Amino acid sequence: MKHLLLILTIAMFSLAHPSASAQIVEEMELPSTLQKTFAGYYHFVEPATGDTLMMLVFNTITVYPQERFRNKQEEEFYWKTVRDIKRTLPYAKLISTTLLETYEYLGTYKTQKEKQAYLEQFEKQIFNEYKPVMKKMTKNQGKMLIKLINRETNQNSYSIVKAFLGTFKAGFWQTFGRFFGVSLKQGYHPSSNRDDAMIERICTRIEQGTL
Repeated sequence: MKHLLLILTIAMFSLAHPSASAQIVEEMELPSTLQKTFAGYYHFVEPATGDTLMMLVFNTITVYPQERFRNKQEEEFYWKTVRDIKRTLPYAKLISTTLLETYEYLGTYKTQKEKQAYLEQFEKQIFNEYKPVMKKMTKNQGKMLIKLINRETNQNSYSIVKAFLGTFKAGFWQTFGRFFGVSLKQGYHPSSNRDDAMIERICTRIEQGTL
């Protein structure tokens, strides 16, 4: 069972050491960013003919107009953001799907002491195994990962770390991250924030396989 919650912590560590050399490790198996085309199907009987028919139910498909850029700089920024999202979105999805599993797994321990012992062992394992992978990310990709975790879990990273490691460690990593321009408390508001709206648009197009 692979729990990757502390990728959040590893992401902060990688921002602190952007020039450190990364060891060669096998890439972890990441979930596909593509959403399923169909939500499901059902059968029904056509009253007029008595024939049994199948109805396919599509997931929501969003169509955006062609991208328009005011200048070359804006276009370059857009494609850089596309690159960063494609790099980090699978990790954000992996963390999201793992959170529920981790909550359930911790529920098998009867005491807080047992839970704490597991988390400490888990922290060491994750650092040893995945730190080299996360250190390959750029600083901007680390920031994007924090943003996309919020998108996928509907929780900011500070709340997640606090829930698992406690207020003190969450506060430490929040303070540490601020030295590198990262806030674990940053929100995700595509309906009111222009940058978040662009991120949501890119994510949706990637998930639909159109970008």
